[in-house]
Amino acid sequence: MRYWWVNHKQTFRHEFGGKYIWSPKTKRDGSINPFYETMRDVAPGDVVFSYAGGVIRGFGIATTHCYTSPRPDEFGHIGVAWDEIGWRVDVNFVGIGPPLRPADHMQALAPVLPRRYSPIRPDGHGNQGVYLAEITRSMALLLGQLIGPEVLRIVQDIRTQEEPEIVDTELRGIDEWEEAETRRILEARTLTETTRKALIKARVGQGLFRRNLSNFENHCRITGVSYLPHLIASHIKPWRESTNEERLHGENGLLLTPSIDHLFGRGFISFEDNGELLISDVAHKESVRGMGLDIDHATHVGGFSSGQKMFMAHHRRAVFLQAGSSG
Repeated sequence: MRYWWVNHKQTFRHEFGGKYIWSPKTKRDGSINPFYETMRDVAPGDVVFSYAGGVIRGFGIATTHCYTSPRPDEFGHIGVAWDEIGWRVDVNFVGIGPPLRPADHMQALAPVLPRRYSPIRPDGHGNQGVYLAEITRSMALLLGQLIGPEVLRIVQDIRTQEEPEIVDTELRGIDEWEEAETRRILEARTLTETTRKALIKARVGQGLFRRNLSNFENHCRITGVSYLPHLIASHIKPWRESTNEERLHGENGLLLTPSIDHLFGRGFISFEDNGELLISDVAHKESVRGMGLDIDHATHVGGFSSGQKMFMAHHRRAVFLQAGSSG
């Protein structure tokens, strides 16, 4: 379990009520923001403290890893300068009462503030420019003591048998995004019926996309399985993020067994251009090993075409769950 502090600012009402946190992927000039990159390190079960307007208003348990998602429509004019596509983590937020004002407790909090990238200044007010910052267990425990026994129990990771295990299975942002893209395709008057069907089938790795992919791939790079009925045609740059041309492009894909497709599609693994396998730090290592991956030694799966390298750079940059990853 890790502990996080989110400075919502103007987006508090939307994020807290909607039970998620969302950030752009980069700054306005395209450079990396370390407080957006931290989104890629959050894992289900992590505790997130919610800060806005000078007070901690609640806390939540992360229910998903980070995933790519459009800027929420409910933000409206807030953040119009941000990119349309960003990072999202679903968090089961709940309010606390009364809110906790850190500025009133700085004598106790000062010794446990992160030495680097603290979400609040020494006077207890929010640190401008910091969106999501990791805090120490000591700081989380102190916050739990100040807020109340329920929060302290969760920070201490004392779960009751009745509490369900956090499982990252439902990604609301992705489901809504793909449904919206499907509607857009169906309503596009410039597309022929044949093209519409091909694009929609490509969403599940079938039809023209799969046939185009077969010109470049004939087996799973990880497992070696070559029996086509056991392989999924998986987009490298996700279908939802791709242009219509990219959705059908044969080099925008790999043939993968179902378990490897899951790991690749959710960003738990990726590949360097030379074929070196990358495994995310947030991946559940025993599960990954059980799926047939060697997590103790370097694995190379062969090189990629120039087009695949282009799409793989996007995967490392925008899908792979590794803060500061290459690409």
